[in-house]
Amino acid sequence: MKWPIVGAIVSKDLSLYFRSKFIAAITVLGIVSFMVIYFVMPGTTPVTEIGLYAPVVPSAFAEEDKERLDFVMVDSEAALREAIAGRDYIAGVVLPADIMETFARGEKPDVKIYFSPETSEDHREILTHFVEELAYEQTGQLADFNKTEIVVGTDLLGRDIPLRERMRPLWAVMLLMMEMFGLANLITVEVQRRTVEGLLVTPMRVRELFAAKVVSGIILSFIPAALFMAVVGGMNSQPLVVLTAMLLGAVMVTGISFLVAALSKDFMSILGWVFVVLIIMAIPAVGIMMPGTITGWAKAIPSYYLVLPVHQAAHYGSGWGDVGHYMLALVGFDLAFIWLGIMVLRRRFQ
Repeated sequence: MKWPIVGAIVSKDLSLYFRSKFIAAITVLGIVSFMVIYFVMPGTTPVTEIGLYAPVVPSAFAEEDKERLDFVMVDSEAALREAIAGRDYIAGVVLPADIMETFARGEKPDVKIYFSPETSEDHREILTHFVEELAYEQTGQLADFNKTEIVVGTDLLGRDIPLRERMRPLWAVMLLMMEMFGLANLITVEVQRRTVEGLLVTPMRVRELFAAKVVSGIILSFIPAALFMAVVGGMNSQPLVVLTAMLLGAVMVTGISFLVAALSKDFMSILGWVFVVLIIMAIPAVGIMMPGTITGWAKAIPSYYLVLPVHQAAHYGSGWGDVGHYMLALVGFDLAFIWLGIMVLRRRFQ
């Protein structure tokens, strides 16, 4: 490998990339816009709905808009646990069928309170007091009960994540994928103008050409996304894990850029392919932003193995042991996309 030649090609690519006013503008505008949106959004998360399973619903529990906590009826205790695990509700309450008779006998009914892993300590206290107040309203006296608190999933007490922080993986993925447009456009223009043919008649070999394109792609996609994450606090926890995941994501984006360039003939076709890929790759991040909206099928999307490590490391402090298997899967996708992209693009060069 002749690295001076690779360096020269990378320098040329970066220069040509930013000569395009449109590409340079959307790169800068994307970073600035996402940062502005992030800091404008509220930094706290509102109280969400509470699931309730009760064979017999006391009238006090049917009243709404108390302390901004609304009860939503579910069909079974198992369904309630599943909904909380899927982040549909921030917590859940299970009342026994004989709760009113138990109160009437002066005994303590058994009440279960389920919490999601992301329910904050404040929300737990609010809900517990809320149930006590409802019991008082129902009986007209200080009614005590046996309370059992259950956390569904890994207990992440105090990790009540605002929406804007949940959206960080989505924005990071979008910044990564936006740079795919620039690299694909650069390659397509070089093919159309026969620049590639001119380069290949020099001492440069095909391996140096593709090595330079890979390096250029990684630089162009990794730096904007990493800069954004650094500014909005996405690297305050486990920065090395986050950076590694972003770097692997940049490699994947580069491979996809090769495929887009190979399938595109002009600017509009590049735009169409990038738009489709961007929507697909953003789906797992949307699942993190709005828990419960995406099911297990999202694991078939390669970006799932990018956004999940970033999310867990940035928000929960997950280390290599927790996200290592996602990283390995991401490496596999990187190799597959780079190999496939080179094979397809090489045919077009010929």
